[in-house]
Amino acid sequence: MTIFIFIGSLLAAMALGIPIAFALLASGVALMWHLQLFDAQILAQNLVGGADSFPLLAVPFFMLAGEIMNVGGLSRRIVDLALALVGHVKGGLGYVTIMAGCLLSALSGSAVADAAALTALLLPMMVKAGHNKVRAGGLIASVGVIGPVIPPSIGLVIFGVAANVSISKLFLAAIVPGLMIGGALWITWAWLVRREDIVPPPRKSAAEVMKAFRDATWALILPVIILVGLRMGVFTPTEAAVVAAVYALFVSTVIYRELKLPQLYGVFVASAKTSAVVMFLIAAAMVSAWLITVANLPGMVVSLLKPFMDSPILLMAAIMVLVMAVGTAMDMTPTILILTPVLMPVVKAAGIDPVYFGVLFIINNSIGLVTPPVGTVLNVVAGVGKISMDDVTKGVIPFMIAEFAVMFLMVVFPKLVTVPAGWFY
Repeated sequence: MTIFIFIGSLLAAMALGIPIAFALLASGVALMWHLQLFDAQILAQNLVGGADSFPLLAVPFFMLAGEIMNVGGLSRRIVDLALALVGHVKGGLGYVTIMAGCLLSALSGSAVADAAALTALLLPMMVKAGHNKVRAGGLIASVGVIGPVIPPSIGLVIFGVAANVSISKLFLAAIVPGLMIGGALWITWAWLVRREDIVPPPRKSAAEVMKAFRDATWALILPVIILVGLRMGVFTPTEAAVVAAVYALFVSTVIYRELKLPQLYGVFVASAKTSAVVMFLIAAAMVSAWLITVANLPGMVVSLLKPFMDSPILLMAAIMVLVMAVGTAMDMTPTILILTPVLMPVVKAAGIDPVYFGVLFIINNSIGLVTPPVGTVLNVVAGVGKISMDDVTKGVIPFMIAEFAVMFLMVVFPKLVTVPAGWFY
């Protein structure tokens, strides 16, 4: 009955069109009434306490860094470098998209920011070169999925806070899985374009490649600083976010000089608005998380999943299918915040490595950003690229299948995640 009241009130509020943050508060209030614990003061305390977290400071700073990179020319130079390296091969612009997506993921950690930048920069070029616009839009949307996986990742920060798991270990463990997703997209694109009659642009000269590399060097240094700093213990993930924002601001204003002082206000306002939405969502979810613990919902879920507890692989497969289903109807952040306090006790009871689970959980939620009907990244690509939502959905399907295949490969063979993670630890 408790599970039904929580899920039923949440779905009913969402069905009425109430924003997800307020829907979470409504379901929390309904659960408090059911448990005869309603107290406005407790509600307010949990709401304020939900956002009062030092690690969560990484979220607004990474978002600010992403905004600065897009406006300040760092993103464009990454794309130019990828063009110089692989733009001349058949289907080269698709490989450029994948390579640029992986590099941008190591800068911003936001799927929406990466997808918007890649769509604006590369979709017109791909269409002009003769590529199918629907397929090109689908590829760009699927590449956006890598953003929340390869560190720095806002999704991993939120999961780490909600699950009380080391964010630094999550960052380091997600590097190889993110690159594996990029590899799967590379193979899928090669298969799809093998019959396209596209004349690639001429190969760039060695001098042009070196020029593109020199132009992008300042942008490429940032992920190295972050990963080496985390690995060596120089700074925490939260401090890494501040370093990323300050570094991007310095490079954009002093080195590249593309970000002018009058533009700073708009950049700060845009990142503040996005951060406010995410932080309020986190605060509202923490109310529900507290009530989920009080109502012992995790214990009920453990009982439901007891038949799978003896086999970690079957349990992980069942959880991944559940998250896939939720991802079709809910955005990434609320899914993380709602399911993490419910699933973590199950994962720990089964003896599954929380870092391994966290990486797969975030990969699944990231793919949810391109699963219809709610896919946020699909909406971004459709809006920026002026493509219908139906067309983008058709274009993304083969790439989405490839991403799910990689994810379930990691479920069957956990060492694909745990062994490379050990190298970085």
